Amino acid sequence: MNAAASPAPAPQPLLYLDGVSVVFDGFKALNSLSLIVDPGELRAIIGPNGAGKTTMMDVITGKTRPTEGVVRFRDHDLTRLDEATIANLGIGRKFQKPTMFDALTVFENLELALKAPRGPVACLRWVLGGGDRARIAQTLEEVGLTARAHDRAGVLSHGQQQWLEIGMLLMQDPELLLVDEPVAGMTDQETEHTAALLVRIAGQRSVVVVEHDLEFVRALGSKVTVLCEGALLSEGSIDHVQNDPRVIEVYLGR
Repeated sequence: MNAAASPAPAPQPLLYLDGVSVVFDGFKALNSLSLIVDPGELRAIIGPNGAGKTTMMDVITGKTRPTEGVVRFRDHDLTRLDEATIANLGIGRKFQKPTMFDALTVFENLELALKAPRGPVACLRWVLGGGDRARIAQTLEEVGLTARAHDRAGVLSHGQQQWLEIGMLLMQDPELLLVDEPVAGMTDQETEHTAALLVRIAGQRSVVVVEHDLEFVRALGSKVTVLCEGALLSEGSIDHVQNDPRVIEVYLGR
């Protein structure tokens, strides 16, 4: 009789935070925070204002150095690296306010964001090839902006500008995408499109979304992490965290 097959080993976490604290003038913005994000995972982060959500993303991207704790991206110790090096490892961040070149077309913004050699000589000799054009076309389709490819970015709606910025990050081919409040100020239709977009993106890469709109979070169908006072308060499905008495008390209200 054959011995029972041993279970497959668990995948190595893509992002690993353990015991991370950040202290600003005696105030603990993060308080022994631990978080694991697996390859291809979509994760939503919620919590009241001042919970530490932005500080957590600052730590992951190298903008803020933790006072203590472990921050790893695969085998890389992020606490020892600067922002540019971390970005080049494959971590992309989208801030709440879109940042793009308003006077350039949607296509041109994606072209500028394309991951390509950036040295002086390489830039002088670089010509957009067929493969790169196909990649831009694929990204335009993925974010739903094919019909707006030759429109200036400045005339897009707020939601479309957010999708363009997500597309610009995708052109960098990140393994981990950090997205800050993507649906603030969006119409219901734009919010629905954004949820579907992020769900499609996840799987090919990991996506961490910080958001206050709980209906949007529900549409993501992902694991939810609740932060409060710089620490992990609750974690699980949206139904689980919405019914957690601690979450109700400090964030959702009764």
